[in-house]
Amino acid sequence: MSAPWPPLILEGDNLPHLRELEAGSVQMIYTDPPFNTGKVQARRRVSTVPAIDGGDRTGFGGRRYTTRLLAESSYKDVFDDYLGFLTPRLEEFWRVLHPTGTLYLHLNYLEAHYVKLLLDELFGRESFLNELIWAYDYGAKTKGRWPQKHDTILVYVKDPRGYYFDSEAVDREPYMAPGLVTPAKVKRGKLPTSVMWHTIVSPTGREKTGYPTQKPERLVRRFVQASSREGDLVVDPFAGSGTLGAVAGKLGRRSILMDQNPEAIRVMRERLEP
Repeated sequence: MSAPWPPLILEGDNLPHLRELEAGSVQMIYTDPPFNTGKVQARRRVSTVPAIDGGDRTGFGGRRYTTRLLAESSYKDVFDDYLGFLTPRLEEFWRVLHPTGTLYLHLNYLEAHYVKLLLDELFGRESFLNELIWAYDYGAKTKGRWPQKHDTILVYVKDPRGYYFDSEAVDREPYMAPGLVTPAKVKRGKLPTSVMWHTIVSPTGREKTGYPTQKPERLVRRFVQASSREGDLVVDPFAGSGTLGAVAGKLGRRSILMDQNPEAIRVMRERLEP
């Protein structure tokens, strides 16, 4: 589905693209860089057709189907010097952010603490606004330790005395214990907190693109609503499936999406361009 306000999609290394942006021109950056897990992230997309010769899977009512591989997208998620890779890009993030602007940097537990120290140095500790936790309950569960079911989103502002944040613009959500608050509050809902419970993108939902690291629109929508205004420019330098562009267009923001993976560019264009 095309966004009402299509994004500008830039292919290639994001560093040269960032250096071409005017200083102070970006109101918000949300980005989900490679997590440096040391693994190849991949997602297979398949279709099923009624079987003629027995098939390879059973569906509803015992019917047999044959599976066909449509596409397989992947990227190598490993760097010898992860912080060395991120540092010049984080420096550009700070440069291009507007004085009222905000950075949302989406990371996993392996790198978040290292990157926070780097951001404290580049942005200043006083510019650290929040550590957000995106909690979900989906996928495999190990029995040898506590199952890892959250990502970390570090939030930094350009100017801790002048940043923009509009909590009233954010979609509210149901109370987890509605019996503890008044009926009026139940009806209105509550502002999301720093721990955000939200499922991953449904493997069978309309929002799914097949890209392996796609993030839910409702999660990113909160950040765009809170930290930008209609008409503002928002940027994702590691855009992947283009979720920021999808959200930004629907909320009347301009957006620039960057990625060097041809598969990501293909997915974004199919998802977002008219």
